[in-house]
Amino acid sequence: MNPRALLYSFSPKPNIVPPDISATKRSFGADNPRHQPPFRFLERIRNREQYCCFVRVSSGGGGKRRSGKVFADVKSVDKVEKGLDKVVSGKEDLEVESAAEVSWLHEFPKRWVIVVLCFSAFLLCNMDRVNMSIAILPMSAEYNWNPATVGLIQSSFFWGYLLTQIAGGIWADTVGGKQVLAFGVIWWSIATILTPVAAKIGLPFLLVVRAFMGIGEGVAMPAMNNILSKWIPVAERSRSLALVYSGMYLGSVTGLAFSPFLIHQFGWPSVFYSFGSLGTVWFALWISKAHSSPLEDPELRPAEKKLTLASSISKEPVKQIPWKLILSKAPVWALIVSHSCHNWGTFILLTWMPTYYNQVLKFNLTESGLFCVLPWLTMAFSANLGGWIADTLVSKGYSVTRVRKIMQTIGFLGPAFFLTQLSHINSPAMAVLCMACSQGTDAFSQSGLYSNHQDIAPRYSGVLLGMSNTAGVLAGVFGTASTGYILQHGSWDDVFKVSVGLYLVGTVVWNLFSTGEKIID
Repeated sequence: MNPRALLYSFSPKPNIVPPDISATKRSFGADNPRHQPPFRFLERIRNREQYCCFVRVSSGGGGKRRSGKVFADVKSVDKVEKGLDKVVSGKEDLEVESAAEVSWLHEFPKRWVIVVLCFSAFLLCNMDRVNMSIAILPMSAEYNWNPATVGLIQSSFFWGYLLTQIAGGIWADTVGGKQVLAFGVIWWSIATILTPVAAKIGLPFLLVVRAFMGIGEGVAMPAMNNILSKWIPVAERSRSLALVYSGMYLGSVTGLAFSPFLIHQFGWPSVFYSFGSLGTVWFALWISKAHSSPLEDPELRPAEKKLTLASSISKEPVKQIPWKLILSKAPVWALIVSHSCHNWGTFILLTWMPTYYNQVLKFNLTESGLFCVLPWLTMAFSANLGGWIADTLVSKGYSVTRVRKIMQTIGFLGPAFFLTQLSHINSPAMAVLCMACSQGTDAFSQSGLYSNHQDIAPRYSGVLLGMSNTAGVLAGVFGTASTGYILQHGSWDDVFKVSVGLYLVGTVVWNLFSTGEKIID
């Protein structure tokens, strides 16, 4: 309602025309009304009967919808004259409220809310994965499992994990990343909670539950890749993915740190109950805050929506996957081959590292476990450092192709160099430092091949990640198993030579055939 008309309606004399206050305005960023602070003005009309009409108009303080309220009081002039000396008839007093009344959470970019929630999901992902590596010790003692049974239980996770990589990518690209990631987290959280129950019932039930857990975690990476491809601009892609993947590294650290304490205080089942319950909390936040794309978020600010959609993928939903087109592209195969070469070395280092520390460096089991945490911390730090460097280079005008090649070359040649130095080192401290540096430079891959799925095929980034990660996990599992055979007939130097050779192959393939340009629309 026009404030001038409202003031006039309160006047007992129709011939008294109140001042036109509707035309009064002050500019607080007129080009962006959302940034105008809330305001009030106070107007007094004095008439012959010595009554004043006080009108206060309060506008909405932000948000997508602009709204306001009008309050009016009619009071005796005698009662309020002293407090209103500064108010002169026909003049308005504009009271500007502090912009701090607008919550900083409301101003926080929504795309980074999505990134933080994805980071939290991957933190829980690895917490729930590594807790079995600690809990398996008291479990095997309680149920009299032999080493072969322990190995079977540990590997059962990958049965489901491999099964849903490509399927999860197809599902995410056609249905939406929000729904698929929500399914994955709640599925593996329930499987984690059911692990003690399944172990008590019998070994077959435990194997099924662990495979089910792998199904949930298998869809997580393709779903995350799909949703970030729609929310994150190219200039922020590397550091957003680096932050999300560093959640996995910190999840391993958290799981390895808290699992022994919980087992000692409350017994081994408490690890699965407590870690699994955290997934339900995350699920509630994700359902209420996340959307598969900026177009689906009704509360997204126009400026951020414009930014995210400027470099976004086509608005048309994916109805079918162009398999023939995808498999005909050389950069796709470069991605698959490079992912395999990368995971061979990474899986070996992360799974056999405690044995190396114990057999070669002569650390006891406690020391081995302590030093196993160091590479994860190093990877979390260097992944975010690499993401910041990559996005800075892109913002300075370097081509995405050049940046991806630089970062992945560091991710290959860095580990290769430090592994070759291990055979020349006699100091345990230097050996641990070399291993940490190897994994630290390896994490630059987050800004290389792990960011490339969204570069070359943003609409099908979930499927593409599912394909390359399937190849990578197969290579990692096979490499982990082959390491035992190599050690039985050779030495640790032979293990490292194979990894170095594959790192060099990956470097050549990546630099010859990869690209940072979109090749599939």
